[in-house]
Amino acid sequence: MTGTSKPTIVIVPGMRDHVEDHWQTILATRLREAGRTVRTVQPLVRNRLSRDAHVANVVEVMARITGPVLIVAHSAGVITTVQWAQWHDANVRGALLAAPPDFETPLPDGYPTLDELETHGWTPVPRKPLPFPSIVAASSNDPLGSPERVAGLALDWGSRLVDLGPVGHLNPASGHGPWLRSEGLVEALEHGWCHMAPRPAS
Repeated sequence: MTGTSKPTIVIVPGMRDHVEDHWQTILATRLREAGRTVRTVQPLVRNRLSRDAHVANVVEVMARITGPVLIVAHSAGVITTVQWAQWHDANVRGALLAAPPDFETPLPDGYPTLDELETHGWTPVPRKPLPFPSIVAASSNDPLGSPERVAGLALDWGSRLVDLGPVGHLNPASGHGPWLRSEGLVEALEHGWCHMAPRPAS
């Protein structure tokens, strides 16, 4: 593989994301139609709350890829990606991290509790800078994470923060199917147009 080879796009869905009208599914189809190689981390049938099981799924997909990868993650898939990056190494050219949830603040009814998230290994959320360029795409009215908390995650991870405006959780339940801007953000990462956010002086 050369440094100019096209990266494999790895889609990392959240716990509820792998549905036909989700933007990640639509993006994967569009990229394949354009001749790109796309791999999707399949949703868990068992142990859906297990952080280790979700990370193991990413490890399995990455092990079958030769050459560079570019990650496209949404919701809990963002936290899975960040958790994976703490212990595993791969040739990651960049990561688009869309609508990360705040697992350290109580979530709305119907979502896991703080105790459940802690028990299953999701917290504390890693705050170390990611070892690859990344973009955090944040909603201004995401019910799973306030703009201030998500901005803090982006700063700690060394990510470029992109404000999407009021798009809810950027999922079908929020009224969103296709997300055409995702293709431009993927292109920005692929071509190195994304710059790491400056770290505050220590």
